[in-house]
Amino acid sequence: MSPQIPSIETPSDRFKDLPDFPYEPHYIQYGNLHMAYVDERSSGSEVRGGEEEVFLCLHGQPTWSYLYRRMIPVFLNYRPGKQGSSSPSHRRRVVAPDLFGFGRSSKPTREEDYTYNFHRDSLLHFIETLNLRNVTLVVQDWGGLLGLTLPVACPWRFKRFIVMNTTIAVGQYPGKGFTQWRDYSNRTPDMDVGALIARGNKHLSQAEVSAYNAPYPNAKYKAGVRRFPNLVMTDPGMEGVEISRKSVDLYMTSSQWKIEAVFMACGQQDPVLGEAGMRQLAKMWKNGCYYLSVDQAGHFTQEWGGEIARTALEVFADQAVNNNKLDKVMPSQAKL
Repeated sequence: MSPQIPSIETPSDRFKDLPDFPYEPHYIQYGNLHMAYVDERSSGSEVRGGEEEVFLCLHGQPTWSYLYRRMIPVFLNYRPGKQGSSSPSHRRRVVAPDLFGFGRSSKPTREEDYTYNFHRDSLLHFIETLNLRNVTLVVQDWGGLLGLTLPVACPWRFKRFIVMNTTIAVGQYPGKGFTQWRDYSNRTPDMDVGALIARGNKHLSQAEVSAYNAPYPNAKYKAGVRRFPNLVMTDPGMEGVEISRKSVDLYMTSSQWKIEAVFMACGQQDPVLGEAGMRQLAKMWKNGCYYLSVDQAGHFTQEWGGEIARTALEVFADQAVNNNKLDKVMPSQAKL
């Protein structure tokens, strides 16, 4: 870890009475910074024996772990193939960290401290500190740009994947939709995060919109929000490209993950990381993957997370054969 990084902490009273998010934060230390995370386990008499299943949920920009509030209860309690059952037959754990600059984690105040390797290294430190094993990696947006490169470092920790609107950036032109988004972000240094998310999620209550704004009392807390769009690897010389290419090679050549271990879900209304890019990403898995189109969802796919989480668990349990929205996508030899 580098020398002390100037940072600020969001006051804890900003996080009172979050709708559908009763989870208390836990913290680990990273240098002088604190990484906050949710850590919840399933309960009930049936949950005993066997190795614990861990769902590691990584958010993107400009959200935080609150984005997973519709998925966490399903991961903990849903039992595929058992109508009305609310208990899994084995122990499950959901771990959802807030990236630095987001949620309840420390917020470095200098934009230059936000780098690809800083965030990736902090996530590897997090995984190693908690000694996470038997992991289902759940990612979206920057959660995927960072998270999908983590198995290169420790593939034995990762059992399955749930991949929502994201990409692996390898230094290529990202398309007009992304450049327009980056330009908007750069000219909006005090972005109204809640309003941005509500724009494509009309079902959100005002309390939910406020929860998305909770980490950011003012522009001083938004260095990470401002910085992330400029870190996306759109040029082959950018930091993160090399490890991203190694990750693509891993997924295209490794037999470790069978088709039933990889579940992808695409919000069809996403103008930046939507159908075309997600279909291409789906082709990189050596043994193929399962693919769910979520017609009403946009970029923040987790807002439809109940359906997505249940379908993913059904795929993992081989109980989703009659889902007419589910496709099998077989691999392609074309490089991303």
